[in-house]
Amino acid sequence: MRTVPGPTGHVVVVGAGLSGLACALHLLGAGRRVTVVERDAGPGGRAGRVRLGGYRVDTGPTVLTMPHLADEAFAAVGDSLARRVELVPLHPAYRACFADGSALEVHTDAEAMEAEVRRFAGPAEAAGYRALREWLVRLYRAQMRRFIDTNFDSPFQLLHPDLARLAALGGFGRLDHRVGRFLSDARLRRVFSFQSLYAGVAPARALAAYAVIAYMDTVAGVWFPRGGVYALPRAMAAAAAGAGAGLRWSAEVSALERSAGRVRAVRLASGERIACDAVVLSCELSTAHRLLGRAPRRPVRPRHSPSAVVLHAGTDRTWPGLAHHTLSFGTAWERTFDELTRTGELMSDPSLLITRPTAHDPALAPPGRHLHQVLAPCPNTVVGPSAAAWRDLGPRYRDALVAELERRGLHGFGSGVEAELLLTPWDWTARGHAAGSPFSLSHTFAQTGPFRPRNLVRGVENVVLAGCGTTPGVGVPTVLISGKLAAARITGGPPRRATRTARPGAAAASAGTGTAEAGTVSPRSAASAGPAPAAAGSGPAPVAGADVPS
Repeated sequence: MRTVPGPTGHVVVVGAGLSGLACALHLLGAGRRVTVVERDAGPGGRAGRVRLGGYRVDTGPTVLTMPHLADEAFAAVGDSLARRVELVPLHPAYRACFADGSALEVHTDAEAMEAEVRRFAGPAEAAGYRALREWLVRLYRAQMRRFIDTNFDSPFQLLHPDLARLAALGGFGRLDHRVGRFLSDARLRRVFSFQSLYAGVAPARALAAYAVIAYMDTVAGVWFPRGGVYALPRAMAAAAAGAGAGLRWSAEVSALERSAGRVRAVRLASGERIACDAVVLSCELSTAHRLLGRAPRRPVRPRHSPSAVVLHAGTDRTWPGLAHHTLSFGTAWERTFDELTRTGELMSDPSLLITRPTAHDPALAPPGRHLHQVLAPCPNTVVGPSAAAWRDLGPRYRDALVAELERRGLHGFGSGVEAELLLTPWDWTARGHAAGSPFSLSHTFAQTGPFRPRNLVRGVENVVLAGCGTTPGVGVPTVLISGKLAAARITGGPPRRATRTARPGAAAASAGTGTAEAGTVSPRSAASAGPAPAAAGSGPAPVAGADVPS
């Protein structure tokens, strides 16, 4: 594995999202001095937090999968996820509702899910589910260490017995076809293949290998952090501070000072200069390229994932048909993906993700009130409406979404809204997200594994990238891995577990505004309450569901 040459005693990490914080913890555990600089007023990045009056809103991921990856980062400094964050297991992980009126509880427990599939679609489909689950486990084991949790220096690293195992499992076929070999019920096939949209690819065109996301969602378990997903980056920042990291909030990076092929210092917009031995850029990929002065040449033009419109609504009521996560599928399927990725039209028959975090943490809303997040995938600004067009289109589309929710049984949703925040591709563009998408580069074959933008930067020997735009990709588990892999580029090997224990008092004292929330938005604010201008670091943005999607 190639590593950063020369001195690496002091590392500046740009961006306090999940990847940057994971990287900082792994670096600290390896004995490096670390300074984290973040443009926002606190940690989180895409996993951010805003206030809507008395409502506390996660603006990014809504649940946590693969929590052991977060625990690895805490363990690097002698801490633990369990000590810092209370996780509530979700049973069911999802409720899937279909246009024909049927509904399916999606359990991660094998026996519970097999019984539910038998009730929903009969014994033959239950047997198919059991075989599918076994395949998902084998697929995950074939991929994780060799193709996901690894630093690539060359495509030739793919030439390993695990590649043959992955091929034998059908990983290089098409996702929808492979899932269809186990399940004949079209509704069930949707439940185990829609996750490819997290990776920016339609199931009909996605590699079957991306069923590994379905493994995370439907096999490995789904958890909700008490206090919202924002509790995770807040705890990571506190652990980093307790281990000696310097945390600089509201610190926008304006330039990298270079000489003799190395970055010697990071310059802030305030004029301050922070000398360093190495830099990790965990900010948006386009921001990293701007700071570096160039983007690497690629044989094909980068392709970005679809975007999303997200309505955060504080309401005076809720609806009994809603679980913590409810997938509301329309009748259309293939046409929906064509609209999102090819024709650039808004979904004519939308499939929606409705999240109700107050189902497991009522404290996120005022007494007697409820919090709902409605996520509607939409085309990015390359294939669909421009960012500017969303200034006018956004409020109209919001009203269309509310009308569709009421048509699907959430009667009185519009009149029940007391506070809201609408986020559209205009907001993501204003945050610096390329193509108006918070989901970064899609996971096409040419943008996967060793073909995804690498985390080492050519021409600058002591800069490493982290985050969803680089290795291994989009989603909470993968960006946590990305931070670990970036740290390994500096430390020269896998992280070691620290033997010391972080001091809680020091963490609380040092974290400063690290426990502050990213912003406050007045009730009834909509898209016009736009975010801060694009700058270094990473800001709030949704990552669909649990694992798009940071």
